[in-house]
Amino acid sequence: MEMEILIVVDENDREIGQIEKMEAHRKGVLHRAVSVCLFDDENRWLIQKRAQAKYHCPGLYANSCCSHPRPGESSLEAASRRIGEELGVHASLSFHSYFIYKTDVSDGLIEHEYDHLFVGRCTTTPQPNLEEVESVVWWTQEEIEEKLQTTPEIFAPWFPLIVERILRGPDKII
Repeated sequence: MEMEILIVVDENDREIGQIEKMEAHRKGVLHRAVSVCLFDDENRWLIQKRAQAKYHCPGLYANSCCSHPRPGESSLEAASRRIGEELGVHASLSFHSYFIYKTDVSDGLIEHEYDHLFVGRCTTTPQPNLEEVESVVWWTQEEIEEKLQTTPEIFAPWFPLIVERILRGPDKII
């Protein structure tokens, strides 16, 4: 795994330093992240199943794409870059909201992220990078809600937090 440097931020998203990715996750350091939620013209959500080789949450379903901006890169630039790298798609993205969360993700690793959430429309067929994404599915709001109720263990721990903002909150989009 190549060394990736993350942007350390405070609770107001002000950059206060940089840290290597695995160190950030071992220590639970608050860092900037991006999450992307892509929808088709029928308002189905593009959901990815994380590759088995991922260092945390392998094989779990999550939103369309998650990543971290590189130093000097905006959150929007990072989100756009990663949907191309992970899903093989390009989409016009809009900022939706941000939120902070902290959760254990496995093997003593902690995600503590200041997450910038973006949404967009996907009008092309995804071509997942199999090193990042095992598979993709298009699920309706009803399918997601039903699976969260009956099989919550199939989802990455941050996914319900994103669902709350995208599907249920005051700023819901579908």
